[in-house]
Amino acid sequence: MANYSANRSLDMDLLAVGSPQEVIEKVAKHLDCSPTSREVAEYFDQHDKLRHLRQEFLFPKVAELPPSDLSLVNGSEECIYFVGNSLGLQPKNVKKYIDEELEKWAKTGAHGHTMESRPWAWAENNLEDLMAKLVGAKAEEVALMNGLTVNLHLLMLAFYQPTAKRHKILLEDKAFPSDHYAVESQIRLRGFDPSTSMLLLKPREGEDTLRTEDIISTIEREGHSIAVVMLSGVQYYTGQLFNMEAITKAGQAQGCYVGFDCAHAVGNAELRLHDWGVDFACWCTYKYVNSGAGGLAGAFVHEKHTDTVKPALLGWWGHKLSTRFQMTNEMDLQPGVNGYRLSNQPVLLVCPLQASLEIFNQTSMKDLRKKSILLTGYLEYLIKHYYSRDESEPHKPYVHIITPSNPAERGCQLSLSFSLPIQAVFKELEKRGVVCDMREPNVLRVAPVPLYNSFTDVHRFITVLESVLAAAWLNSAIH
Repeated sequence: MANYSANRSLDMDLLAVGSPQEVIEKVAKHLDCSPTSREVAEYFDQHDKLRHLRQEFLFPKVAELPPSDLSLVNGSEECIYFVGNSLGLQPKNVKKYIDEELEKWAKTGAHGHTMESRPWAWAENNLEDLMAKLVGAKAEEVALMNGLTVNLHLLMLAFYQPTAKRHKILLEDKAFPSDHYAVESQIRLRGFDPSTSMLLLKPREGEDTLRTEDIISTIEREGHSIAVVMLSGVQYYTGQLFNMEAITKAGQAQGCYVGFDCAHAVGNAELRLHDWGVDFACWCTYKYVNSGAGGLAGAFVHEKHTDTVKPALLGWWGHKLSTRFQMTNEMDLQPGVNGYRLSNQPVLLVCPLQASLEIFNQTSMKDLRKKSILLTGYLEYLIKHYYSRDESEPHKPYVHIITPSNPAERGCQLSLSFSLPIQAVFKELEKRGVVCDMREPNVLRVAPVPLYNSFTDVHRFITVLESVLAAAWLNSAIH
């Protein structure tokens, strides 16, 4: 028993030290096998202390996916689900919680507004402690409400106060369309022209992602004219994780407010919105936080703005609960982000979010991030091993990873471009029970999520990719 414990301790140490490549190669040496062997993936899964969390989710079977071709793949297997960056899997408790509320409604009617553990009038408030942990905030700095773009508009109306000299908003050139449209419309609403008031950040020529030093130098150069720095936490297309702390510090040093769309960051990266001093942020919860399509979104306003930045639009739910039902029509505004609430939230959207946040509460973002770095690093290692461009074989299909290779500059997503037509690759993956997503013009986003994906999932994906590229190459050669 003593020898077994000593060996196990040695094994666990292997997983805790070094870059993903170093860890993979150490484990392969320990197992006396190739670093690309499935044995390495199985070993990582056996020693993954978060592996039990996978059992909290419902995985579609390959046969249940409409595009699957059962002549190519075993329909009874769980699919390879690598699209948590777009829509997370369903937690098993979602149906139970929704059924509880439907039953309450059926049996108690309006009494459900104030009854039991999920009273409809303030059910989302009971989750804000859990949500605050994911974003590194105090509970009173977080509100669960609306959808992401609604929250972005509410926050921008409060924080974007342009003047003749300071009227610009800084954002990525390829920001998510909804962010771009929101910023554009906010500028127009204030009587300014987006062509002169939208300052767009572009990568250097020949590069796929933005350099932190270029973002900061732009802020330092243009800061006197920038009212708001409004960036993503993680860029949706490239998967780049921005240095939010450094950007916040640089923006505020120039007198700018700094806000982030954390849609692709929450539940994916370790966030410390409060400690970094971020002014405001918003996010959806249906990606890495698994609340279902169109799920309840979140908003953050730093406590330093509690008495200085007020919401521009008001609603009944922004009124303090203690006096709300006195119906005086004299606003008694809740402090901070709570004052931005407009109306009560749909309890049927609270239920799936609760189910997911309870799973997150079984672990920590620190531990999830630790696994994620290795999990995505393992995917990157295998892609580079098998599918790097080889000048000696010009006709061999290859994969280019546009996401930064530095784990500190990415979440779990890798954005892949291919030497073959992207639509053909995507179609062949779908036929084989792989769920990822394609984004124009030329990227597949592949996201192994540490909460429920395994290292064996990654190895299966790489194995499937061989037949996918062969089929896509043949198809392109024929046409």
